[in-house]
Amino acid sequence: MTDATPTPATEADSTPDAPDYDAMTRDIADVPAVEVITTVAVHLLSAAAVNLGLDKPDSEHKDLDEARKLITALAGLVTASATEISSFHAAPLRDGLKSLQLAFREASIVPDEPGQGPGEKFTGPVFG
Repeated sequence: MTDATPTPATEADSTPDAPDYDAMTRDIADVPAVEVITTVAVHLLSAAAVNLGLDKPDSEHKDLDEARKLITALAGLVTASATEISSFHAAPLRDGLKSLQLAFREASIVPDEPGQGPGEKFTGPVFG
């Protein structure tokens, strides 16, 4: 007859595929803030573009409500972090943001009033 009670795992029993959370924590601490900020901004930019249907011609995926949220979040991030990440990094993000804001205005059936579009409370009115 065998004992069915599980024994507690020891370090020797751990699998080599288990993530090393201590090492991962140290790694993120080594990443410069500018890299984290720009990476997040690029993810927001990409997600907004997909939700605007800009990912491919005749895209079936278009969700302007989701795009509005993402563009507003991107505008807040870019505006708040611009002085921290330098114009070298902020300028291309601002250009991408403006392109998304203009694409949103073009895609919208009922355009927002100037200054009321996504992210315009942070950037000011966007005109083509």
